[in-house]
This record gives sequence, structure tokens and C-alpha cells, in this order.
Amino acid sequence: MHRTSRRLLGGLLALGVTVGLSACGDDPADDTGTASTGGWSFTDDLGTTVELDEAPTRIAGLNDLAASLWNYGVEPVATFGQTSAEDDVAFDGRDLSDVAIVGSAYGEIDLEALAAADPDLIVTTIYPADSTGDIPEGTAGYGFNDMAQQEQVAEIAPIVTIAYRGSAADVIERVVDLAEALGVDTEGGEVADARADFEAASEQLTEAAAGGISVLPVYATEADGWWMAKAADDPQLRLYQDLGVNFVDPGGDDYFWHSVGWEEVPGYPSDVLLYSLRFSMSPEEIAAQPTAALLPAVTAGQLHPWKYIGPDYVAQAAYMEELAGYLTEAQKVT
Repeated sequence: MHRTSRRLLGGLLALGVTVGLSACGDDPADDTGTASTGGWSFTDDLGTTVELDEAPTRIAGLNDLAASLWNYGVEPVATFGQTSAEDDVAFDGRDLSDVAIVGSAYGEIDLEALAAADPDLIVTTIYPADSTGDIPEGTAGYGFNDMAQQEQVAEIAPIVTIAYRGSAADVIERVVDLAEALGVDTEGGEVADARADFEAASEQLTEAAAGGISVLPVYATEADGWWMAKAADDPQLRLYQDLGVNFVDPGGDDYFWHSVGWEEVPGYPSDVLLYSLRFSMSPEEIAAQPTAALLPAVTAGQLHPWKYIGPDYVAQAAYMEELAGYLTEAQKVT
């Protein structure tokens, strides 16, 4: 998938690798961070160990990961992403007045504004190249336009990268590791409560999914056509699938997506349609397309938002409760 497509598709897919220039070492022997009077270190999912004289307190980064850390009490000083934090559902209800929004489109980062925010650490995510989960060297991490831009960002502050692969259940734990390294109490308090809510939401979603309602997540635009996500390739969807959600397998040989033209859309029916909130058409716009209007889910009015949210207990529990509600209310129409 070329860079233009990645910009269009927002946070749903990225390829590449991130290496912070200010980092030291590449031995992934320890996947957790440490903080003490002797300094601070964290080994990220690329095996890169970032070492600082003291624990970082000013965190900047990609919307998705910054929002998750904020859900654990780590407020960012700056964010960037495929959309402005002001328009990102992951920041709903947050006061952004003290957050510098230094990027509001994929790969477009105001380096001067980022430097002015004076971060100690920059966090981002990275996706594998294909279903194997492998992350090749030599390409930029998610949120960066290219390696040259990434290197400029790394001159401002070291970069920590969390791999977004496998199940979101595993990614969530790595974000907890990072939060703990940043000084968050992850065994008690609000994090323990959030973990309990996540477990309860998981049970709720499993119960709701038992009815067998079929679900198809899509990204659709008039120009780009109909893109159907493969649940096994998206950590968030894979988590829901592991909990029992019956996602339609769209087939195709490509990683993450199977795309078709509008004339082929009726060949992919489902009981529920999840439409991406990032740059995709609205339910009304989808229903106005002659071929999409033929889909059982559209005919039944069973279209609901597919929220791309961060890998943390708080955000995932909230959306799983929503999804469970969609499944419980849906009628079998296929």
C-alpha cells in the first residue's frame, strides 16, 4: 500500500520501523522500563533501548498511543496523527488546551512546534508488513512520512515504539508496561479498576456475540471504493474476534484489506456494517450508493461506527460495551 493510501486510511494500517536516534543499544533482553536515581530506560518492541538521565515527564506522540497513556494519567504535551486530536474520538471529553497539536494529517508534523513543546520522550506505534507479524527494517514508523522525517523527530527527543500486531490484548499489556515505566501505578488504583472494567466488557461482548450476528468493518469513499478489513490482521478486531465476534472474511490476497469497486459491493453481505470514523463515508452517504443500498445491513439500518481507539483498558472496554450493544440489538438479516 503506497503512502497516499496510508494517509487516506488513517490509523488503520501502516508499514515500517522506527529507530530513535537518541536511543542506545538494540538488545531486547528486557521488555520493561526502569526508573531510578541512576537513570531511566525502556526497551521497546523493536528491541531499541532508550536511556535517559532521569524518568521522562513530558511525553509527545502519535494520537493513538498518546490517548492511551492519557487514559492512565500521563497527559501529553504534544500530539500528531492522521487527524487532529480535536477531531479524534480517542480524545473525546479531554481538555486539549495545554496540548500542542503539531500534526493533523498523516506524515505532516510541525517540527518547530514539536520542539517548542520540549518533550522528553516521543511515543508511536508500528504495524507489521504482512500477516506474519514481521516488521522490516528501513522504513519509517507510523505517523512519519519517511525515514528522513523520523530522524528529524528523533533529534528532538528519543522515540519509543510499540508494535501493533497480534491481538490488542497483548498490545494493551505493552502499553501498560510503558505506563508503568513512566511512573503509573499499574497494579492498583485507576488502572486496576480499568482492567476490571475491561474484563467485564470482554465477557459482555462474548455473550452478545454468541447469537452469531455477522459483522463487516469497512472504509468507504466514493473515489477509493469499498475497503473491507480482515479481522485477523487488525489487533483491535482480532481481540473482538477472539472474544467470539463473527466477522465476515472478505477474502483476497492482500494484507489487512480486501478492496473492491462499488459494483462488487453486494457480494459481501453482513448483518451489521461497521463504518470507519476516519475519513470514511457516513451511513447516509453509504445508503445513497445504489449498490451499497442493496446490502442487508444497510437495508435494515444496522450501520454503526467503527471507532479506531487506543490499545488500553479504558478505551477498549468502552468500545466493547458499545459493540456488544450493537450485536444484542441487531437482527439476523443474512
